[in-house]
Amino acid sequence: MARILYGVHGTQHGHAIRALILARRLAALGHEFLFVSSEEGAGLLSREFRVERFENPGTRYKNQRLDTPATLKLAARTLIKRPSELARLARLIADFKPDAAIADYEYFVPIAAKRAGIPCLSIDHQHVISCCDHPVPWRLYPDYLGIRASIRFLFSACSDYLAISFFQPPAKPGARAMVAPPILRQSVIDRSPSQGSHILVYQSCGICDAFAPYLKTIDREFRVYGYKVDNVDGNLTFRSYAEDGFLDDLASCAYVICGGSHNLMSEALFYGKPVLSFPVAGAFEQQLNAIYLERLGYGKAASMERLTPGLIPDFEAALPAMRQRIAGGRFCGNQDVFGLIDAFLRDGRLPGRS
Repeated sequence: MARILYGVHGTQHGHAIRALILARRLAALGHEFLFVSSEEGAGLLSREFRVERFENPGTRYKNQRLDTPATLKLAARTLIKRPSELARLARLIADFKPDAAIADYEYFVPIAAKRAGIPCLSIDHQHVISCCDHPVPWRLYPDYLGIRASIRFLFSACSDYLAISFFQPPAKPGARAMVAPPILRQSVIDRSPSQGSHILVYQSCGICDAFAPYLKTIDREFRVYGYKVDNVDGNLTFRSYAEDGFLDDLASCAYVICGGSHNLMSEALFYGKPVLSFPVAGAFEQQLNAIYLERLGYGKAASMERLTPGLIPDFEAALPAMRQRIAGGRFCGNQDVFGLIDAFLRDGRLPGRS
């Protein structure tokens, strides 16, 4: 069995949840792990695995927008510490003696693995941006070029790339990459969807003050997560996040209103739920997710700056067509990904790579 060094981006929970899905399956087969992570990700992973904390470049949000100064400040602080952190990680590698490495949008592990001659597999959603080509509106083209440059500069030292995505464009020739459907938690897979009348709302990357008052003007039941409170205000039921309650509400809702998170979009689509997406301004990955969501007919993209009276009624009028489009999609790639990881651990590369 293999010893695996696993670097995980620590901002919020999505990367760590994906890593746990894979690590639990591989640990059950006898593989051993040493995780490298930070922030919320480190806290989540440390409940089950050994974790070493390494600060990483991360994304910061404020008032439903990308906080560029704070994001750049964190990146600069990480790069200043690069020599000492890589030396520390080299010592951990010498002690742990990994056979392979995996990185989920983490900065230090791919560099250290490359220096140590250890094959490193990238598994994340972000590399669908840099490993594939995308037709994007001209207004987003500067952001597109910027995030591609950032990914290549900070997160592209792996030997192979496995991009996870509910939209699956072909990988560019020579990109050493493959694209697979989303990875889902077993707790998501185990639930059977139904169609209730409530709408699930989730906000995580900064809360727009005008949004809750806007929802109060709509004659619908909204179950709202992300505000970290538990109370009822007219047609709004605010709930603190708890996995079982959240997934029960997700599996039984009429549709979902959320930001631009790939994980939540994928879980909603798996349950057949159309999505009204409010991607964070300046966050290109979220903008791209929303573009494909609309282009594929799975939902609609919207802006917090244009909360018009007709927004939700117009979205609801299109629900039957969106549900039909979603029914033709494939939104769980767990078995595909497990097989590709097994091949990488056996051969040191993804299938089809010489």
